[in-house]
Amino acid sequence: MGLLVRFFRNEDGATAIEYGLIAALIGLAIMVGINSVSSSMNTMFGKIENNVK
Repeated sequence: MGLLVRFFRNEDGATAIEYGLIAALIGLAIMVGINSVSSSMNTMFGKIENNVK
């Protein structure tokens, strides 16, 4: 019984999960930002290409 009580009071796993979720959200934000910047850059380089021709 004491083993179960210690298991449910242990918060080490919860902390690891929280850090994992934070890392996942940061990664998602980076991917969205890169996607936005790459779209803008594609448009900009397309305009430059058309002006050079």
